[in-house]
Amino acid sequence: MKLLKPAWVHHNGKPIFSVDIHPDGTKFATGGQGEDSGKVVIWNMPPVVREEDEKNEAIPKMLCQMDNHLACVNCVRWSNNGLYLASGGDDKLIMLWKRAAYIGPSNVFGSSSKLANVEQWRCVSILRSHTGDVMDLAWSPHDAWLSSCSIDNTVVIWNALKFPEIIATLRGHSGLVKGLTWDPVGKYIASQADDRSLKVWRTMDWQLETNITKPFDECAGTTHVLRLSWSPDGHYLVSAHAMNNSGPTAQIIERDGWKTNMDFVGHRKAVTVVKFNPKIFKKKPRNGSSNKPSCPYCCCAVGSKDRSLSVWLTCLKRPLVVIHELFDKSIMDISWTLTGLGLLVCSMDGTVAFLDFSQEELGDPLTEEEKNMIHQKTYGKSLAITTEQQLSTTIIENPEMLKYQQQQKELQEQKNALGSRELMAPKVANMLNGESLEDIRKNLLKKQIETRTADGRRRITPFCIAQLDTGSAVTNTPTAAPTSTQLLTSPSRIEPMKALDSRFTERSKATPGTAPISAAARQGDLDRNKEQGLSKDLKPREIQESSSDSEEKIPASKISSLSKRKNDTEGEVVEKKKKGRPRKEAKQTPVTIATQAVPSSEKEVSRVSAPLIVFKLPTPTPKKAFNIQVSTEPAMYIEVENEVPTVTGWKLSRLKCMREGKEWDTLLTSRILTAAGSCDLVSVACEERTVSVFSASGRRLLPAILLQSPISTLHCASHFVMALMATATLSVWDAKKQTVLVKDESLITILSGNDTTITQSLLTHHGVPVVTLSNGKSYCFNTSLCTWNLISDKQDSLVQCADYRSCLTSQEAMLCSGPLATVQGCGINAGRQAARLSSMPHFLQRGTTLAYLENQVAAAMTLKSSQEYRHWLLIYTRYLVNEGFEPRLRELCKDLLGPVHHSSSSQWESTVLGLRKRELLKEILPVIGQNLRFQRLFTEYQDQLDLLRDK
Repeated sequence: MKLLKPAWVHHNGKPIFSVDIHPDGTKFATGGQGEDSGKVVIWNMPPVVREEDEKNEAIPKMLCQMDNHLACVNCVRWSNNGLYLASGGDDKLIMLWKRAAYIGPSNVFGSSSKLANVEQWRCVSILRSHTGDVMDLAWSPHDAWLSSCSIDNTVVIWNALKFPEIIATLRGHSGLVKGLTWDPVGKYIASQADDRSLKVWRTMDWQLETNITKPFDECAGTTHVLRLSWSPDGHYLVSAHAMNNSGPTAQIIERDGWKTNMDFVGHRKAVTVVKFNPKIFKKKPRNGSSNKPSCPYCCCAVGSKDRSLSVWLTCLKRPLVVIHELFDKSIMDISWTLTGLGLLVCSMDGTVAFLDFSQEELGDPLTEEEKNMIHQKTYGKSLAITTEQQLSTTIIENPEMLKYQQQQKELQEQKNALGSRELMAPKVANMLNGESLEDIRKNLLKKQIETRTADGRRRITPFCIAQLDTGSAVTNTPTAAPTSTQLLTSPSRIEPMKALDSRFTERSKATPGTAPISAAARQGDLDRNKEQGLSKDLKPREIQESSSDSEEKIPASKISSLSKRKNDTEGEVVEKKKKGRPRKEAKQTPVTIATQAVPSSEKEVSRVSAPLIVFKLPTPTPKKAFNIQVSTEPAMYIEVENEVPTVTGWKLSRLKCMREGKEWDTLLTSRILTAAGSCDLVSVACEERTVSVFSASGRRLLPAILLQSPISTLHCASHFVMALMATATLSVWDAKKQTVLVKDESLITILSGNDTTITQSLLTHHGVPVVTLSNGKSYCFNTSLCTWNLISDKQDSLVQCADYRSCLTSQEAMLCSGPLATVQGCGINAGRQAARLSSMPHFLQRGTTLAYLENQVAAAMTLKSSQEYRHWLLIYTRYLVNEGFEPRLRELCKDLLGPVHHSSSSQWESTVLGLRKRELLKEILPVIGQNLRFQRLFTEYQDQLDLLRDK
């Protein structure tokens, strides 16, 4: 092993917080503090490795310096393909760098003429989401995702194929998140934070897989970074900054059961960074020894605040090498070369060190075939044959599923080759193989026929461009129409667009908010069904199959109100060409609005009924298997496996539930689309449009519930089940009493805006359904009044202007939690902005605060959240006392006290949301007694309470 410390790699004496070697090994990047900004520098690797290259002045040492970050850079990471460099810093930004075309050396901005950039790297994208310093970055295998973590306690998953799109934001840490690592195939991502926990998240649904805290319970203080690492074989996850018997360690977490029985020990201070060698090794056979194959092992480097570095092999009990006093300050980052023999380390003292190992010291690296065999045993598939196209939000782990995907791809290629012989086939194939709609329209517009009249004016013959995203044919001439129609309606051609269909809204130009009329063939089928008296008996699925557009779903109960019109073409698709401009592209939104009330001609206007609006929400796609975590305390998980083969040839679906070491399972005949659970029950929705409910021990509580339309979202809370269906209708059942609380309630009332979409839905523990929309408004359904109630509005001016901070006296009130807090977010901080509104008249601010607090009390009441009702009632009372609102105080006290003498005509209830009203009055009276203005009011109700107590 050789140890080198190139003195020319520095940030002018400033700290270097991160280092990363390019995948091809020719260069490396450092990130840290600049003079008055963050600094990213790309260095040449040969001068570090070879002495002759270092002395050769013709070989540049620094390749490029970028000072675009506004504050210190904490992390730099190359993508696996080497095309991009990602950097994140204290300016809350993530910058993506890509090498530009060579235009000759250029001086670094603000530096002397001697400092020149040999390579040109430009920032191609800036990612903004974090509200705090970005601490660590990690590219997933095959660069499908980029993850980032921050001191804002979150982890953000970015779509690396469509920057700056965010796939998910992982919330769960209660402290600063300072480290990230992916497992070798991207099934899991692990994060470590200052809250003394390490969390593992599933990439299948971005939910928490496990939360590990025990090894970090003794940790006192913190470190600048917590860079953890996953072994290349996937078996081990090693954390930074753990403790064992009051000694600092790097905790080894086994993938099998997430056990924490081993650790790397020996460092005198906290471990800051752990980095696994990308290679898997095997021992070199010695001369004269047997050729018996050895077990593969991994190599891991550990850096610490004690300024020392240790390198471990998992086949040895002691470290391979330990280097003390390597730097003057703490080690900040470690990077291995892709060959596995070189190691770069950086420190807060602003220097780097390079370790050069030999194969005799580390061992023989496994070949890619041997490495893939290990992955196949661990994950059920080979890492090498996973392609970017197969990496979506779910990872294909089953070899049979992977084989099926490859067969489908080959079949698609054969059909493309066959279709290319047709005249219009190449154009249509391009439309459905990833070409943007805008490019297609530009290409089609080039073919429009242009002529000039005698007076020199241009005349352009209109060219019909159909709605490409709705399956309409692109027609040019009557002879080409049948060909293109046939290709576009073929299931294999439409397949790439299906995932997007549920997110499109079709609207005509003349009437905003309504869709263009559907094909005549669909209407003809519906009319014939009505004439035969079958429309009432048809299920939504049968109607969907009989229509020409299979993505639009219409409840059977509403078909009778559809307008009738004659179908002169008997199922033939006919589209009238309109003069003027082509139709605009459809607008994307997660809710589809379909209407069927446009007359076929002006003569039939009087026969058309009012438009029938059918909202369409996205539905879950069938999966081979999936699992969800219901709760952490107690630990409860649900696992689903579809298409389980049986001896008879039938395929069943298996539902398995694990809770605190106990488990049960059951079988269903239909594929399970989604599942939900609580501590009291488990519920699943199947492909047959049924919902099944089971008790906590697996006993079926009631027969399967048949839904009117396919499921969109399923929720469970306590003993309540909520189903949100594709047609934007909602139902809630009480499984304990076997009664219905909400029956097929339509969301049309709250989804009135054309661009409004559903962003969140939840069910409270008292069976109250809550829906949050994209416009910032949240509604709950009031079962007593049978109406939707507005409980939160992010754009509400009352929230911005209300100032009630003086009424928050107890620490207990500050920590209030419940469904209202979940919907509103940090509503407790409302009023901070009001402190800056000094020019606002006091009477106006007093009125807005009073209205806001009364809204909060009423919302908590509607949500049946007793804890939040009590919380806001006390704040409301303090505000009434502070501002001197005696009539409202008296009315409140009167309601809480109730009648002193009982009578049959009394409508007074002694409790509210399970809280005794007179006990609430006892809490309120001391607050009233603090203001001398209300002495009489206080004495009056205190005496009546004493009188009732004596009785």
